[in-house]
Amino acid sequence: MSEPIAPGTFVEVGHYQLSKHGQGAPGDMFLSQKNDETGRIITVLSDGLGSGIKAGVLSTLTATMALKFVAADIPIKRAADIIMNTLPVCKDRGISYATFTLVDIAPNSSVRIMEYDNPGYVLIRSNVIVEPIKDCAPIERKNKKTAPVREAVLYYSEYGAKPGDRLIFFSDGVTQSGMGTKASPLGWGDAAVHDFILEKIDEDPEISARDLAKKIVIQANLHDAFEAKDDITCGVVYFRHPRDLLIITGPPINPERDSELARIFTSFNGKKVLCGGTTANILSRELGKPVSIVLKNIDPVVPPISIMEGADLVTEGIITLGKVVELLEDGSEYGKSRILDSEKENGASKLVQLLLDSDRINFVVGTQINAAHQDPNMPMELEIRRNVVKKIEALLTDNYLKEVNVSYM
Repeated sequence: MSEPIAPGTFVEVGHYQLSKHGQGAPGDMFLSQKNDETGRIITVLSDGLGSGIKAGVLSTLTATMALKFVAADIPIKRAADIIMNTLPVCKDRGISYATFTLVDIAPNSSVRIMEYDNPGYVLIRSNVIVEPIKDCAPIERKNKKTAPVREAVLYYSEYGAKPGDRLIFFSDGVTQSGMGTKASPLGWGDAAVHDFILEKIDEDPEISARDLAKKIVIQANLHDAFEAKDDITCGVVYFRHPRDLLIITGPPINPERDSELARIFTSFNGKKVLCGGTTANILSRELGKPVSIVLKNIDPVVPPISIMEGADLVTEGIITLGKVVELLEDGSEYGKSRILDSEKENGASKLVQLLLDSDRINFVVGTQINAAHQDPNMPMELEIRRNVVKKIEALLTDNYLKEVNVSYM
């Protein structure tokens, strides 16, 4: 049986993406998948030639095939042969319509990387860029209508991950940003991108994978005067200590367990959230800490937050959790990297931010029924607490690769 990467180490996968200016759909695709049984994580970034819907369809096809083949333990070289001989070829340029970078992380600390025509990945260890050793293999051309006219070369590398490692990979929208400008006539370039990454890590040694990817993409877009000349996508894998989050929502079915709820809250080592006015009042009473409502920046949809000493966030209950489901679903469909970019700050967006920044999320759900939520005049989508939490659990586990534990009281 494989040993874990290191005790207490979590693999955070994050990305950020911008579409080419004027295009409604991205031509790049970023996919991640975690096998709960084995702990294996597979991530793919594919760049469709050109931009828009056509490029997006082909990059999606490429990323999906690569992820499925590798997940099924088809040898990487064989998987690449199938992909490259399936994709159509640009008749003018003689190259395949999609490039890709695939990262396969095993629970025994082994990281395998397969690259075709994307900029080379960056491995940072102890704040130093480590030059990888790569093997290359030509992809056999079998179908002249689909296989590349020029020789396609696949680069393969493997290394053992260590806590603190960061693996960064991106589409050429990053390295070629600013091309043709006085400042960067040949584009941003690999060396300058590497320097920028090291600078950002030096400024914030604990920067999350998602935030580092965002900074890289935003800087590339800056070089294009905020009118991206190509799709810009960056993925980051960060091996680090896990970040824990506790969310308590709903009163226990038996009021005699209120003191137990307070013990769970005070003993938890991590960030803490209370969802629900009754929940907050119970903890306030048990701990002797007052709760005060925040009445500035009121949102017309999501009820205001409150403040209590010891809690990182105190929100209303079912309406806020329902909005969290909407935000997480939107992030899954439209690009989780930009889930909060246009969202107004409120209790739901603050909670989603905590969820995205955490790795191990613990829900403690009270099972006492709130009569207000059984009112037939309430909106149909306002489901009872347990079902909403189940939705959040599924979204976080399946789409955001989080470890989620739910217990009931």
